[in-house]
Amino acid sequence: MQEIACHLILADESDVGVARRRARELGDEQGLLANSVEALATAVSEIARNVIVHAGRGELLLGVVRDGRRVGVVAVARDEGPGIPNVEDAMRDGYSTGNGLGLGLPSARRLVDEFEIRSAVGQGTTVTLRKWAAAASGA
Repeated sequence: MQEIACHLILADESDVGVARRRARELGDEQGLLANSVEALATAVSEIARNVIVHAGRGELLLGVVRDGRRVGVVAVARDEGPGIPNVEDAMRDGYSTGNGLGLGLPSARRLVDEFEIRSAVGQGTTVTLRKWAAAASGA
Protein backbone atom coordinates (compact mmCIF):
# COMPACT_ATOMS: atom_id res chain seq x y z
CA MET A 1 0.00 0.00 0.00
CA GLN A 2 1.54 3.26 -1.05
CA GLU A 3 -0.65 5.69 0.84
CA ILE A 4 -2.89 4.82 3.78
CA ALA A 5 -6.01 6.97 3.73
CA CYS A 6 -7.99 5.34 6.52
CA HIS A 7 -7.53 2.90 9.39
CA LEU A 8 -10.67 1.47 10.96
CA ILE A 9 -11.17 -0.90 13.86
CA LEU A 10 -13.80 -3.51 13.06
CA ALA A 11 -15.57 -4.57 16.23
CA ASP A 12 -19.29 -4.03 15.68
CA GLU A 13 -21.81 -4.35 12.86
CA SER A 14 -22.00 -0.54 12.66
CA ASP A 15 -18.33 -0.54 11.62
CA VAL A 16 -19.32 -2.32 8.39
CA GLY A 17 -21.35 0.71 7.32
CA VAL A 18 -18.49 3.04 8.15
CA ALA A 19 -16.09 0.86 6.13
CA ARG A 20 -18.49 0.85 3.19
CA ARG A 21 -18.88 4.64 3.28
CA ARG A 22 -15.13 5.27 3.54
CA ALA A 23 -14.41 2.87 0.64
CA ARG A 24 -17.02 4.68 -1.46
CA GLU A 25 -15.51 8.08 -0.63
CA LEU A 26 -11.98 6.95 -1.45
CA GLY A 27 -13.11 5.34 -4.70
CA ASP A 28 -14.79 8.60 -5.74
CA GLU A 29 -11.67 10.58 -4.82
CA GLN A 30 -9.48 8.33 -6.95
CA GLY A 31 -11.66 8.60 -10.02
CA LEU A 32 -13.26 5.17 -10.09
CA LEU A 33 -16.39 4.98 -12.21
CA ALA A 34 -19.67 4.88 -10.27
CA ASN A 35 -20.23 1.14 -10.82
CA SER A 36 -16.65 0.41 -9.73
CA VAL A 37 -17.11 2.50 -6.59
CA GLU A 38 -20.22 0.50 -5.68
CA ALA A 39 -18.49 -2.80 -6.43
CA LEU A 40 -15.58 -1.80 -4.18
CA ALA A 41 -17.90 -0.63 -1.39
CA THR A 42 -19.84 -3.90 -1.53
CA ALA A 43 -16.67 -6.01 -1.49
CA VAL A 44 -15.31 -4.04 1.47
CA SER A 45 -18.62 -4.56 3.29
CA GLU A 46 -18.38 -8.31 2.75
CA ILE A 47 -14.84 -8.65 4.07
CA ALA A 48 -15.49 -6.29 7.01
CA ARG A 49 -18.59 -8.28 7.97
CA ASN A 50 -16.59 -11.52 7.78
CA VAL A 51 -14.05 -10.13 10.25
CA ILE A 52 -16.78 -9.29 12.76
CA VAL A 53 -18.75 -12.52 12.31
CA HIS A 54 -15.84 -14.96 12.31
CA ALA A 55 -13.13 -13.22 14.37
CA GLY A 56 -15.11 -10.78 16.50
CA ARG A 57 -12.62 -7.98 15.92
CA GLY A 58 -10.04 -6.81 13.42
CA GLU A 59 -8.95 -3.87 11.36
CA LEU A 60 -9.39 -2.43 7.90
CA LEU A 61 -6.84 -0.33 6.07
CA LEU A 62 -7.95 1.64 3.03
CA GLY A 63 -5.41 3.29 0.81
CA VAL A 64 -4.38 4.53 -2.58
CA VAL A 65 -2.25 2.29 -4.75
CA ARG A 66 -0.34 3.24 -7.88
CA ASP A 67 1.15 1.00 -10.52
CA GLY A 68 2.74 2.95 -13.33
CA ARG A 69 0.02 5.16 -14.73
CA ARG A 70 -2.77 3.29 -12.94
CA VAL A 71 -4.29 4.45 -9.68
CA GLY A 72 -6.71 2.58 -7.53
CA VAL A 73 -7.93 1.73 -4.07
CA VAL A 74 -6.62 -1.05 -1.89
CA ALA A 75 -8.43 -2.48 1.12
CA VAL A 76 -6.74 -4.79 3.61
CA ALA A 77 -8.85 -6.51 6.27
CA ARG A 78 -6.93 -8.30 9.02
CA ASP A 79 -7.93 -10.26 12.07
CA GLU A 80 -6.37 -12.55 14.63
CA GLY A 81 -9.34 -14.89 14.70
CA PRO A 82 -9.55 -18.64 14.27
CA GLY A 83 -8.35 -18.59 10.65
CA ILE A 84 -9.82 -20.53 7.76
CA PRO A 85 -9.04 -24.26 7.76
CA ASN A 86 -9.62 -24.65 4.02
CA VAL A 87 -9.41 -21.45 1.97
CA GLU A 88 -10.36 -23.28 -1.23
CA ASP A 89 -13.67 -24.36 0.35
CA ALA A 90 -14.26 -20.86 1.75
CA MET A 91 -13.93 -19.41 -1.77
CA ARG A 92 -16.67 -21.68 -3.13
CA ASP A 93 -20.16 -20.19 -3.50
CA GLY A 94 -22.49 -21.57 -0.85
CA TYR A 95 -19.81 -22.71 1.60
CA SER A 96 -20.39 -21.30 5.08
CA THR A 97 -19.16 -22.10 8.56
CA GLY A 98 -21.72 -19.73 10.05
CA ASN A 99 -25.37 -18.96 9.42
CA GLY A 100 -24.73 -17.02 6.20
CA LEU A 101 -25.29 -17.90 2.58
CA GLY A 102 -21.62 -18.52 1.91
CA LEU A 103 -21.38 -15.82 -0.72
CA GLY A 104 -19.26 -13.18 1.05
CA LEU A 105 -15.70 -14.06 0.03
CA PRO A 106 -16.56 -15.40 -3.45
CA SER A 107 -18.67 -12.30 -4.14
CA ALA A 108 -15.94 -9.96 -2.92
CA ARG A 109 -13.47 -11.70 -5.25
CA ARG A 110 -15.79 -11.18 -8.25
CA LEU A 111 -16.34 -7.49 -7.46
CA VAL A 112 -12.71 -6.36 -7.46
CA ASP A 113 -9.81 -6.45 -9.91
CA GLU A 114 -7.37 -8.19 -7.57
CA PHE A 115 -8.12 -10.40 -4.57
CA GLU A 116 -5.73 -12.14 -2.20
CA ILE A 117 -6.46 -14.12 0.94
CA ARG A 118 -4.01 -15.48 3.48
CA SER A 119 -5.15 -17.45 6.46
CA ALA A 120 -3.64 -19.71 9.07
CA VAL A 121 -5.62 -21.70 11.62
CA GLY A 122 -5.25 -20.13 15.04
CA GLN A 123 -3.48 -17.06 13.65
CA GLY A 124 -6.07 -15.17 11.66
CA THR A 125 -6.87 -14.02 8.17
CA THR A 126 -5.82 -11.18 5.88
CA VAL A 127 -7.82 -10.29 2.79
CA THR A 128 -6.49 -7.75 0.28
CA LEU A 129 -8.67 -6.18 -2.42
CA ARG A 130 -7.64 -3.83 -5.22
CA LYS A 131 -9.92 -1.89 -7.53
CA TRP A 132 -8.31 0.14 -10.32
CA ALA A 133 -9.61 3.33 -11.90
CA ALA A 134 -9.90 3.34 -15.68
CA ALA A 135 -6.72 4.58 -17.37
CA ALA A 136 -6.72 8.19 -18.52
CA SER A 137 -6.59 7.01 -22.14
CA GLY A 138 -9.93 5.29 -21.62
CA ALA A 139 -8.43 1.79 -21.55
